[in-house]
Formats: sequence, structure tokens, C-alpha cells
Amino acid sequence: MNISQRILLSCCGLALVCAGASAQNYAPVGGRIATEWAAKVNPSKVWNEYPRPLLVRDQWTNLNGLWDYAITAKNASPPSTWKGRILVPFALESSLSGVGDSLSADQALWYHLTFKTPKHEAGKRVRLNFGAVDWDARVWVNGHEVGNHQGGYTAFSFDITEALNTKGSNELVVRVLDGTDTGFQPCGKQRSKTRGIWYTPVSGIWQTVWLETVPDHGVTAVTTTTDLAASTAHVAVGGGALGMTIEVEALSQDKPVAVQRVTVAGKTTTVNVKLPAPVRLWSPDEPNLYDLRITLRDQAGKVVDKVASYMAMREFGTRRDAEGHMRFTLNGNDIFQFGLLDQGWWPDGLYTAPSPEALRYDIDQTKQWGYNLIRKHVKVEPELWYAHCDHVGIIVWQDMPSGDYSTSPEWQREAYYRGPQNKRSQESIDNYYREWGDIIDQFRGFPCIASWIPFNERWGQFNTWSVAKWTKEKDPTRLVNPASGGNFCATGDVLDAHHYPEPVQMLWDHDRVNVVGEYGGIGYPIKGHTWVVSDDNWGYVKFNSTREVTDTYVEYATMLLDLARQGCSGAIYTQTTDCETEVNGIMTYDRRVVKMEMDRFSAINRQVTHSLGK
Repeated sequence: MNISQRILLSCCGLALVCAGASAQNYAPVGGRIATEWAAKVNPSKVWNEYPRPLLVRDQWTNLNGLWDYAITAKNASPPSTWKGRILVPFALESSLSGVGDSLSADQALWYHLTFKTPKHEAGKRVRLNFGAVDWDARVWVNGHEVGNHQGGYTAFSFDITEALNTKGSNELVVRVLDGTDTGFQPCGKQRSKTRGIWYTPVSGIWQTVWLETVPDHGVTAVTTTTDLAASTAHVAVGGGALGMTIEVEALSQDKPVAVQRVTVAGKTTTVNVKLPAPVRLWSPDEPNLYDLRITLRDQAGKVVDKVASYMAMREFGTRRDAEGHMRFTLNGNDIFQFGLLDQGWWPDGLYTAPSPEALRYDIDQTKQWGYNLIRKHVKVEPELWYAHCDHVGIIVWQDMPSGDYSTSPEWQREAYYRGPQNKRSQESIDNYYREWGDIIDQFRGFPCIASWIPFNERWGQFNTWSVAKWTKEKDPTRLVNPASGGNFCATGDVLDAHHYPEPVQMLWDHDRVNVVGEYGGIGYPIKGHTWVVSDDNWGYVKFNSTREVTDTYVEYATMLLDLARQGCSGAIYTQTTDCETEVNGIMTYDRRVVKMEMDRFSAINRQVTHSLGK
């Protein structure tokens, strides 16, 4: 009997289990601080915002909510009984999952859900979508295996049409394997043993799961690049069939301004949309966006599919100024990119914010504090996060989540550093390129992303010249910061040095933009708002009052003004919030206290972001 047959047999008796469960069986795991949004989480209506902002359809079925779960040995058969209920999309280890358990490398995490077959006409397909699952997910519907995906940070989708029952309910089973830091997989700040800068593991489903009924030859992807000189948006539309017509209509402030129609040419068709003058440019000061309506028609003119998207007219680049310094540019103008190291961790949801409102909160605060940039640190967020950065005007530096910590001798001896000659296996190298490529492909359509960062501080750094070149070829519209604070290699567009606590440019490169990719870390533990009550909380420097913290912060930021005159073009302060035992955030981990004197804090930030003009 194969595993699909065992799944089918184990599912046969589960309908009553799902039918009898309710939100009354759910409660977050206690004992830790929590954000104000945690108390508002409703298991019957959790994370109910449409999760794919660059390819939007009106009709969809949200599968978030209470699922059955069980933990077995890694190679065990599907469970015949379930341990309890878990709230999707919160990871197993989180408080908001209602479980708060851990998963080892030799175990499997199983999920089960019963759902009704969505209504779909002839020529329509039903797709099962996952925002992200950490790390290895295998999926069955009614005992039929519909697919497998490895990668903890990107979305994936399966056509489940043929596996569905024509009437009644269906059984969905997901098996997850997650070795965290015991293998080569990217895992960012997750560690099996938490300490210092390393945080609680995240296992299983941690982003939205949903069903969607789509046309057989519908739109599968929308990615836009722009040419400011030609006032043209190049809209790459995936899907369709030969002979069909794609229409792209651009709207500005809800008014149609341009339309272009072309015939489907292959798997992906590029539609060049010329915009009328004056073109509305995107920047942090003026985050102008154009909405897109994309319609796919067959040869008879009948509408096959219709989706919504958006784009921005903007170009990130570099140039040498009159003093010979290499500078960041946005739309041809010099810009000092100044922002926060944003880990994207939550005391109640770990990788997952309690709600879309909570997800947007950190971005809104960063904007109000006067920054123009967020560095998304060794983590990838749900697509809604990037969409909000687009809408409010925040530039993003996107890290590749680090990984492959299992084989290095240095990892056994040192706290976190990997040597420059990291000897990855070929399997590890192949996986790195696959997952990094998947991240770039999924998120390259978001206008806010200015730079890709393949490595951070030598964490798994390898073949830097080749990786930087590959990244640039993958997306030539963005800058490449090859190793933020890592082993310097004369490649890419940026030299990035880290220095704590004060900002110091340790290295300079005449041919690249120079930045202080991390500094600060001013610690201030606030009683009642820390992850642990003991004295284990830490910062690179520690103070005991808002005045002391603000004085030191302003002193450091003033140093950036001097560095900008010397040729520095960007800086990242550590960090947005406290994270577990780190107490060096602008806000506490529960987002309830801001540690700065706001007037002085915001004023100096705006001085820095506008130190080179716009």
C-alpha cells in the first residue's frame, strides 16, 4: 500500500472530526507577552485579506482557520488520529497557533482539513494556493498526491481539479518536514537552540492558504518593469493561449490613461503601455501608483479572464557625483537611503503577524518616524507587506534568508560566523540558487524593492562573485548588494560595512556605492514588555531611560550627516522592534512602547533622508 492509499484510508473517517470542531476549542498559548492585535484574532475569520496584490481576482475561498494536526516520526505513515487543532496560518511553535509545540528534524508535522468543492464551470480549474510553508510540504487531496514543494519563503500552487469529489466534502492533508538549522535549507534567524540573536524555530504553514477557480488558460502572473525615458511600462503577462488577446489598461487616480492590446505570443507576453505626460513618478515623498486592469479574450472576443494589478514608474540606479562619490539614485536624483533593520518577528505569531493590520503597522510607524527605507533582514514577508511599502512610499532592501549552517567547523566554535571559503555541497548550492531565484521571481514585480542582498555577515557566504553576477542577470532592474557586512568582494553595486554601536564606514570602494548596512543596537529593556523576565535581555549598548536612548540615537544619526558628506549613501539602524532577548528596538517586541522622544527622533531622521536632496 503506497502513501497515497494510506492517506485515502486515514481520511475516510475524519469528516465528523472536522464537522464537530469549533472556534470554542481554540486559545492562544499563554506565558508570553503579546501585541494588542493578538486579542482580536478570530479563528473563524483569520487573515481574510486577499493575499496576492499583483494578481487579484474577485472570487476566492480562504482556508485559514482551525485545522487538525499531529506530529509523528519523519517516516511514519499518516496518522489515524489527530492530536488537536492548530490555527492556520500560524506556525506550530507560535502562541497564536494554539499549540506552541516544537518540531525536530526527525519528525513530521501533519495537517488535515475538510472543505467543500468550489463551484466551477466547464473549462475552469480549481487551484490550491499556499502563501508559504516552512520547509518541505507534500499535499494530498482525497488521498491523491497533488504536489510537493521545498522552500520556506515562497508561494506555490497545485491544480487539484481532478482530485476533487464532484459532490460533498474533500479531505486535504499536508505533511511538513522542517530541519530548521540542521541541514542546508535557508532558515534566517531560526535556530533549534535559541540564544542571543537567534530566535524560535518556525515550522509548517505560516501564510494564507486559499482556493481559487481559474480559467484553463487564464492569467498566471503579472510583472511590470518601467522605462522612464520612453514613458513606458513593460507589463509581462503569464498565461493565455496562442491567438488570444491581452488588453492592459492603466489607470491613474481611478481614471483610465492608457490601453494596449497584443496577441498572446507564448508562455509570457509583454505588453508595452505608453503613458501620457506628465508621467507620475514613484518616490518615498510621492508614492504614485498606476492601477492595471488586465483582460484576456479568446479569438471570438469573449472574456476568458480578468485580473487587477498595479505598477509604479520609477528607476533605481547609481551615479558618480561631482565630488567623485558613487551615489544611489531614484529617478535620476541622488538619494540617501536611511532606514531600519526589520526582522519581521512577532511575540505571538513569530513569522506571522497577528493580522494584516498588524503587518502594516510596523511599516506605517517606520514611515511616520521619517525613514525612507526598510531592510528586510534574512526573512521574506507576505506579498501584502511589499504592497503596503509600495502604497506608503518605503524603499526595501531584500535579504536572502541565510542557511547551510550544518557542516561548517566554524559554526561549532563561533557564535555565528562562517568562513569565506564555505564549502557547500552541490545539493546545497543548487538549493540556494533555486530558492533565491524563486524569491526574486515572486517579488520582482513590487516597485518598492531597490536592492537584492544575497548574503549577510558571512552567514553561508560562498562564490560571492558568481552569486552577485547571477543575481544581477536574474533581475537587471535592481541593484545588488553582494554581502551586507560580509567578506568584501569587488563585485555588485554596493560596498556594505557593519559597525556597532556607532556608524563608521570601515571600508570604502571608489567604484561602488558605500553604505553602513548595520549600526546602532541601542538597548533599553522596559519592564513588562520583554520576552524574558531575567537579565538575559541585551543590546549592543544599554540605557535606562528614553532621554538617554534618544540622546545617543541623535548623536549617531548626526554622524551619518558627516558620513554622507564623505561619500556614504545609505545606512540601516538596528532595529524596528525588540526581538526575543534583543532589546535594541525602537519599539518593544509587543509594539506597545516607543522608546524615543518622538520630535527629536523623527526630525533627525528626516535630516538624514534628505541630506542628498530628494
